[in-house]
Amino acid sequence: MLRLVKSLTRKQKRNVLLILDLGLVPLALVFTFAVQADPRTPLETLSLLLPALPYLLAVAAGVAIALGIPQIQLNAYEGRALAKTAVFAAYLGASLAGLGWLFQLNVPIGNSIVFAICFFMFSAVSRVVMYQVVVAIYRREIPRCRVLIYGAGTTGTQLATALRTHEGIDPVAFVDDNTALQGVLIAGLPVYTPASIARIVQEKSIRRVLLAIPSLSQPKQAQIARRLQKMGLEVQTLPSFAQLIGEEPLVEKLTPVKPAQFLGRAPVVTALGDEGNSYTGRTVLISGAGGSIGAELSRQVLACRPKKLILYELSEYALFNIDMELRPMAEEAGVELVSVLGSVADARQVRLVLDEYHVQIVVHAAAYKHVSLVEANPLSGLSNNVLGTQTLAREAESAGVQRFVLVSSDKAVRPSSVMGASKRLAELVVQDLAVRSRGTIFSIVRFGNVLGSSGSVVPIFQEQISRGGPVTVTHKDVRRYFMTVREAVHLVLRAGSMATGGEVFVLDMGEEVSIERLARQVIESSGYTVQDENNLDGDIEISFIGLRPGEKLREELTLSKDRLTTSHPKIFAAREQALSEIEVASALRSLREAISGGDKAAAFAVLDRWIEGRDEQNAATLQGGN
Repeated sequence: MLRLVKSLTRKQKRNVLLILDLGLVPLALVFTFAVQADPRTPLETLSLLLPALPYLLAVAAGVAIALGIPQIQLNAYEGRALAKTAVFAAYLGASLAGLGWLFQLNVPIGNSIVFAICFFMFSAVSRVVMYQVVVAIYRREIPRCRVLIYGAGTTGTQLATALRTHEGIDPVAFVDDNTALQGVLIAGLPVYTPASIARIVQEKSIRRVLLAIPSLSQPKQAQIARRLQKMGLEVQTLPSFAQLIGEEPLVEKLTPVKPAQFLGRAPVVTALGDEGNSYTGRTVLISGAGGSIGAELSRQVLACRPKKLILYELSEYALFNIDMELRPMAEEAGVELVSVLGSVADARQVRLVLDEYHVQIVVHAAAYKHVSLVEANPLSGLSNNVLGTQTLAREAESAGVQRFVLVSSDKAVRPSSVMGASKRLAELVVQDLAVRSRGTIFSIVRFGNVLGSSGSVVPIFQEQISRGGPVTVTHKDVRRYFMTVREAVHLVLRAGSMATGGEVFVLDMGEEVSIERLARQVIESSGYTVQDENNLDGDIEISFIGLRPGEKLREELTLSKDRLTTSHPKIFAAREQALSEIEVASALRSLREAISGGDKAAAFAVLDRWIEGRDEQNAATLQGGN
């Protein structure tokens, strides 16, 4: 049957509807006479009208074609189509009266009116019946997806009406939070409460839910979608209004708020001035050049017009990206750009690169820095961060490099994490070489968190907001120091240029920032409200998940309170004790043995023995986390 329906051409379908209307004319006449108080039977009365019937049928065909009634599709037979049918019926009633007078058939005016009403009813009902038959055929032959519409407002009602004409989708019911709508029928479908979705899905075999609530914020919609997806349902949403009216290019230009706006102070970035001369005309190697810090170091060093800029990076993807970005600028500035794919822990490769390109300055930013990942992979983190630093620093001294700058972290101060401990041990290695070196100037620059870097909180918060939340914060009392990437790198290069050997430079990070407060700022800057006990209808919830292994409530920038001023107001020098050459050698030897043997306990023992404040900080962290 479905094959037969689909095989009909548009013209054939129009002819079927026209023949149907013509067949309803004598049927309406018979019914008209049947309801009249006449001693004659309806068929006897109809026989008296036979002379005029062909003319009435001709008028019916002409009027139908003129009004375009056969062209009206069954699924579009609604208000305007009914009006046309009423006009059609009125013409037929008038034609019956005129033909009765012309042929002297003595047809009362009342009969003509009843005939018009009967024909209108028969024509309208026949189309509704035909539509239901066709729909039943399609539903029987074609698998249909039964859907639940979330939202019974104007949008949901229009969606349900539109879906009734769809071959593969069958709207079953509405759900809506509005209690005034629950329990009533809208567009022929019942409206249920969202709490009964699981029951409705099971009873009515629903596989998909359509979100028809464009007035609800995106985070709220995302929360509803996730809840429905957990039930095993496919969830789809209506396109935004901007997409519907063709304004999508404008929407695509909207960008998240830049992380620097959450700093709470103006970033201090000025021209390097004379300090930039330390890099001009020299060969500079940036390790970890593809990372957030390394990439910005490469950009700012390139602006100083070095003779050669060597990008040393372990990640092929990261190296490709920074090379593609900087190569046009390097060619324009007349700077030779060299990209080296390799590990700083590979002594042979490091030695070859330093000797081949006659490197004069090394800025060492290569490190595994994500606390949770290094905590889960301690031996890899220690190998890269400690042994890699020792290899690069030792080979730099052997190659006669003029300056070596280690980029460190505030997590190196009384570290509770493996990442922080690895950075502190790397600092001790560089401090030891600084004492013994006669040619290379070794220095360390320590600073806190960098806004906008990979894995930093602001991009994570923005990504969580885009998914509808919640925004996760480890602890209500967690506070951190923050700088922008550009500001931190600018001060690193300044500090490296003013070093005389062995300094531990500490950057002025300003005041500590509450992470909870930062989360609120990011949510509100995105145009949403925070959902808490004071605002239960807010868009995004802040969830406290507890401190992760290795994390502290607060970070420090120095081991002692003593900080010496320098020629730059944002750069200080810290007075901190270092290990002796023998102690550093012992620590590194034990660490190498632990790593080569895959012995985590032995590696932790090395850290606990040589890293100042590690045991006390671990105990404090556990107490704070509880």
